[in-house]
Amino acid sequence: MKRFIGSYLSAWKINPYRKPLIIRGARQVGKTYVVDEFGKGNFKYYLKINPEQEEGLKTIFQSKKPQLIINELSALYGIPVTEGETLLFIDEIQMIPEAIAALRYLYEQMPGLHIIAAGSLLDHTLNELPYSMPVGRVEFAYMYPLNFQEFLLANKQEGILGYINAFSIDKPFSQALHQKILEYLRLYFFVGGMPEAVKVYTETKNLIEVEKVHSGILTSLQYDFAKYGTRKQQEYLKDCLVYSAKNIGKKVKYVNINKDVHSNYLKEALLKLEMSRIVHLVRMTKSSKVPINQYMDNYVFKPVFLDIGLSCNLAKIKLTDIQNLITDFEGALAEQFVGQELVSSFEHYEDAKLYYWSREAKNANAEIDFLFQIENTIYPIEVKAGKTGTLKSLQVYLAEKNEKTGIRFNIDLPSIGNDLSAVVNMKGKKYDLKYKLISMPMYLAAYLKDIVKEC
Repeated sequence: MKRFIGSYLSAWKINPYRKPLIIRGARQVGKTYVVDEFGKGNFKYYLKINPEQEEGLKTIFQSKKPQLIINELSALYGIPVTEGETLLFIDEIQMIPEAIAALRYLYEQMPGLHIIAAGSLLDHTLNELPYSMPVGRVEFAYMYPLNFQEFLLANKQEGILGYINAFSIDKPFSQALHQKILEYLRLYFFVGGMPEAVKVYTETKNLIEVEKVHSGILTSLQYDFAKYGTRKQQEYLKDCLVYSAKNIGKKVKYVNINKDVHSNYLKEALLKLEMSRIVHLVRMTKSSKVPINQYMDNYVFKPVFLDIGLSCNLAKIKLTDIQNLITDFEGALAEQFVGQELVSSFEHYEDAKLYYWSREAKNANAEIDFLFQIENTIYPIEVKAGKTGTLKSLQVYLAEKNEKTGIRFNIDLPSIGNDLSAVVNMKGKKYDLKYKLISMPMYLAAYLKDIVKEC
């Protein structure tokens, strides 16, 4: 199963300024698989250690002498550890905080040694690290479920992906291929991008088996809640997990999660889900110029879930006749998909953050699904589940912020609308808006940066 982060790891391997690399991501997004493939295919020796499977590793990493650490690991596993020839992979490193601290000394005294670490609950450990964090001595990479491009590759649709990759604003887009891509898009909505679910689907084409995988993943995620405190706190996490999957793209209202629980407890639970990378909290900002987070309201946010397939499972959507399935969830699925693709479009070294804009006023509410920064410009994005839909909020934003370009994702063919016009009511006065609309099928969401540059 090809993952694009593999190319990033290859570049990291030959980078003379490389540091020990920590891969961060939610459970079961494929971190271990990717490093296994990379280590076995690119190094003479591959030493993988997992503290969940090997007792006694903690004492090894308590040493501040890198050569002693390496000698003991090499002897324990019977694998040579040589700078330039060996990849040392510390899986589930959050189990040994001492190993995180040891990365500093390994980098300073053995800079030629390739080291990768990974962990599913790593953010919690880093937040509570009892040791000095090796600031400036490590680098990070971020990993997510398969995006739509990787999903197409997994389904042996290299031809379709090649056609999409060759997309240009100046070229007509095939209606026949557009319809075919929409069929795979619909499939992705329900299978999602969790590697195990994709693998089971590609091997069996059985959606009931996919459903079983989703249920198993969600159960294992909830088992992790036992590590997060009291039974009550675990219940709050479960409430927030289910709420987030069912309320994608809606402003969080704590009373709708559990009216009997104080909002502070629920907010803490949501932030822990975000720290576990199970939920992306899309924060509201009033910014229209960089920095995008300058006027961010840290207390107002809406959820985008880890994976679209998992969100369908939590919403109790059964995977039968999905091409003809019509739900009350269509708008949420569209917004979830675009949010997930936008996250995947960040560079691997960037910790992806999403934002949106809203205005609440008497008889004048408006909301933009996403604000997205491309280079040093912020663009408003509206997501529509079908081919049509009002652009009132987009027009209000452009008029209020004196911006000239808006973006829409839907299921229609690509188009660019130049010199469009609208009359917008602002503060009791009419404003004549002239603007440009970049309208793209949502399966091109991960290509947005390149599309905007071309426009």
